[in-house]
Amino acid sequence: TVYIGHKEPPPGAEAYIPQRYPDNRIVSSKYTFWNFIPKNLFEQFRRIANFYFLVIFLVQLIIDTPTSPVTSGLPLFFVITVTAIKQGYEDWLRHKADCSINECPVDVVQQGKVVRTQSHKLRVGDIVMVREDETFPCDLILLSSSRHDGTCYVTTTSLDGESSHKTYYAVPDTMAFRTEREVDSLHATIECEQPQPDLYKPLGAENLLLRGATLKNTQHIYAVAVYTGMETKMALNYQSKSQKRSAVEKSMNAFLIVYLCILISKAVINTVLKYAWQWSPDRDEPWYNHRTEIERQRHVIRAFTDFLAFMVLFNYIIPVSMYVTVEMQKFLGSYFITWDEEMFDEELGEGAQVNTSDLNEELGQVEYVFTDKTGTLTENNMEFIECCVDGNVYIPHAICNGQILSAASSIDMIDASPGGYRRVSVWEHEDLFFRALCLCHTVQVKEEETVDGIKRGIHQGRPTSFYISSSPDEVALVEGMKRFELLHVLNFDSVRRRMSVIVKTSSGEYLLFCKGADSSIFPRVVSGKLEQVKAREGLRTLCVAYRRLSASEYEQACHHLTEAKLALQDREQRLAQAYDIIERDFVLLGATAVEDRLQEKAADTIESLHKAGMKVWVLTGDKMETAAATCYASKLFRRSTQILELTKKRTEEQSLHDVLFELNRTVLRQHCLDFGLIIDGATLSAVLKPNQEGAGHGNYREIFLEICRNCSAVLCCRMAPLQKAQIVKLIKASKEHPITLAIGDGANDVSMILEAHVGIGIMGKEGRQAARNSDYAIPKFKHLKKMLLVHGHYYYIRIAELVQYFFYKNVCFIFPQFLYQFFCGFSQQPLYDTAYLTLYNISFTSLPILLYSLVEQHVTMETLKREPSLYRDIAKNSLLRWPVFLYWTCLGVFDAVTFFFGAYFLFDNTTFTSNGQMFGNWTFGTLVFTVLVFTVTLKLALDTHHWTWINHFVIWGSLLFYVIFSLLWGGIIWPFLNYQRMYYVFMQMLSSGPAWLSIILLITVSLLPDVIKKVLCRTMCPTATERAQVGMQQLLCEAEALNCLVTKLETSCTMNGKMSERSDRFLPPVLFFLFSPLSLHPDGPP
Repeated sequence: TVYIGHKEPPPGAEAYIPQRYPDNRIVSSKYTFWNFIPKNLFEQFRRIANFYFLVIFLVQLIIDTPTSPVTSGLPLFFVITVTAIKQGYEDWLRHKADCSINECPVDVVQQGKVVRTQSHKLRVGDIVMVREDETFPCDLILLSSSRHDGTCYVTTTSLDGESSHKTYYAVPDTMAFRTEREVDSLHATIECEQPQPDLYKPLGAENLLLRGATLKNTQHIYAVAVYTGMETKMALNYQSKSQKRSAVEKSMNAFLIVYLCILISKAVINTVLKYAWQWSPDRDEPWYNHRTEIERQRHVIRAFTDFLAFMVLFNYIIPVSMYVTVEMQKFLGSYFITWDEEMFDEELGEGAQVNTSDLNEELGQVEYVFTDKTGTLTENNMEFIECCVDGNVYIPHAICNGQILSAASSIDMIDASPGGYRRVSVWEHEDLFFRALCLCHTVQVKEEETVDGIKRGIHQGRPTSFYISSSPDEVALVEGMKRFELLHVLNFDSVRRRMSVIVKTSSGEYLLFCKGADSSIFPRVVSGKLEQVKAREGLRTLCVAYRRLSASEYEQACHHLTEAKLALQDREQRLAQAYDIIERDFVLLGATAVEDRLQEKAADTIESLHKAGMKVWVLTGDKMETAAATCYASKLFRRSTQILELTKKRTEEQSLHDVLFELNRTVLRQHCLDFGLIIDGATLSAVLKPNQEGAGHGNYREIFLEICRNCSAVLCCRMAPLQKAQIVKLIKASKEHPITLAIGDGANDVSMILEAHVGIGIMGKEGRQAARNSDYAIPKFKHLKKMLLVHGHYYYIRIAELVQYFFYKNVCFIFPQFLYQFFCGFSQQPLYDTAYLTLYNISFTSLPILLYSLVEQHVTMETLKREPSLYRDIAKNSLLRWPVFLYWTCLGVFDAVTFFFGAYFLFDNTTFTSNGQMFGNWTFGTLVFTVLVFTVTLKLALDTHHWTWINHFVIWGSLLFYVIFSLLWGGIIWPFLNYQRMYYVFMQMLSSGPAWLSIILLITVSLLPDVIKKVLCRTMCPTATERAQVGMQQLLCEAEALNCLVTKLETSCTMNGKMSERSDRFLPPVLFFLFSPLSLHPDGPP
């Protein structure tokens, strides 16, 4: 119970129990100042990798391990700190957004006056005054309006993405209260339900103004707060985006488990071999370190301790820094999309946006594209084309003969029907038809306004009036058409798919005009030329009908409407019943047709996606004929495509079971043909419905999926928003588990955008709800081509190389450590110095691969756009499959064996310096580590195709940094460090000629197998990408030859004055002849 104005009930009424309601504060942040550190640490250590390294760090602190705790603690601290800073910054932005909303000024009526306060101070029962263009601070019940009829107009862009204007009505009992004093004197209570996510009606949808909506075309309103803060519909319906994980991340986790098993197996093997080696008494312990009898009895504890020590020694095979590098690569790489000038739209003044950077590489793995039609493939800009009245087709004078006449200022209609004779009765129907168009709508006239940052109603710098409505079709019709008393409006809804108005003529006659989809109008028509009123192919049509009402019928209609509107329970059902009773026995007048033009380069984009191996599905709420025409225009369907229909009309003639099996047989028998499938929402519901007739009819879902797999394109028409998400979910859950992408521009597309692996929103005319809820947002559909074929391709290539390279270089790093244990009695002696163990992944080898993963271009952007088929080379996670992973791992093992045994055999029993000093263990380890750093860095250099100055700087700079650091760490540059074990070790190694020879030799031998493998693969079975790279090199060689020839010709022409005068005419034909393909042909010109 809500008491308006917090006025208590009069004495004698029911017992007054004050209720506590939440304030109007909105909280979307995750942390507070006090719980940030513990809560963030808890969330980070829930990740397996972080928890694993924490355990290793604690083990190093507790037991005596061969390496310093710093080697594990420093990288872990770096990872945790960087992640915490990133998450803290994001939450700080959410706090700022919450504060800006909660501190918004609000006008509240108190003691007959308007008092300004902050939004978070609002309470349930407060009377609020909202002015035009202001946003509603909470869920309100409309009490009165500045308009005489008690209505107000609202846009719900932030709620459902629709920028059209909707009409709301004041409560009839309070619509007469127009001033602050009158409203403040109101004594009333409101009985409403508890807050629910599906709440739309404490007093009905026409009275409830939802938080986030904006008041339009109304000077001001008075309303009472009924739901505040986190109990408002917007807060209750807020659905946080589910965590989407890319295929690359799943592969990383799988590889991580494999390496974790390798790590455990290494530790177990070394522990077992240690005790097997120490089984002999003479190898147990040296004489100066004999164990006591108690220590000898603790075999299990010692074995477990040794196992943990080996785990610590080999734990560097798990690349903790890889996660930080991947996060940085995704975050920094996402800026390439926002910086792309080709994806900037001049009309909107905006470019592409990245709402999440976690799915960049998923753009290169898309197999299914689900797209909306209206506003995505088309412009969502309706233009009146023609109308049909009693079988006669009329076109506006302004577009006569298919040409737009810019000078046409009238709306005269030209009869385009064959023959010119018309009966007198047609004139009456024409008059009623155009009156219906002028009356049966919710169009209003509005001056300049701004919607989503786009100004409307500006012409040549001056504000002009324009039309606004809840439907773009109505605006197109009224603009194409240019006085009755309006009595009732039966608003449009998606279930009835029609709207009606009841008007009274000057003669006192009552008329009911109705317009809607043909499927909703035709069953209610009792007379009219239904067979002649047909939609023209590819146009959006609305049928128009009317009915004359007697005075008694009008009174009965008013009774039904009033009774339904005042019902406290089941109001929507009762309104639907009232509309059903009133809207019947129509006389069909005709139909209108408006056109929604295809977006620029939409057809080229879809064709490129097909060539790239993607299957494109169109999911739309339009009828089949209109959607099919758009699919043909956009080249989704070709003229050679054989269309299969799975529609309600066909399932009425045959059973669904028979139709599905017939279509399945067709696609399996004629698998070489190009098939396209059309299915409607009603049939889809039957397909997805759980089978109620036993197992005899089989699984309809599997049959439907089998049909879809054999179709190059699918059109789903008459789809509800929930059905769009169901389609995406169905394909995601199929046995192939393909990567899906959904793209749309309206609020009805949000469900499928959130369901798909990658969601892309179009910054369209239906608001920004789709763009806000998507992973990426683009201005136009044509930008999808570059986002997938170029950016997606690059992102996947780069991050796949990053992941494989990280595991490879860590195998090269730690496997020599494993081999070294066989030569040191399994004593857990580290091969490398502590500084090298700590800085290998952080400093020496991290920056080159990070830069590679940001700027690498194995082929040019122009080549990727020109040849979409190159996208197929990286499909289905091809670069992170198990065979590729095993190749990189085996390559790492080979290189590690080469490092270790190459250094071991080259310097076995060999004196080094002139004074007869021999190799020490730290010198040996430093030699292996030097070969390791140079080999893995040069391996990356060999894999680089796109060289820039920054590549050279980072790759060669990293090697130089390693040398300088080693000299510094050895006390050569900084004598202060002359007390540790690496003193002069690096310098002693470099002072030997054999060491130089071994470094060069071992690096060459390590890199040779990979080079040979690449040469053989490119020669014997090159991929399409490798062929494109060869072609690109040939083009570059030809361009260089062309430049040389031009230079020579220009030089000779300059030396000869006469030739100089003719050079401009002479050069182009000569060059064309020399480099024309015809000149290379035997039958070409001489």
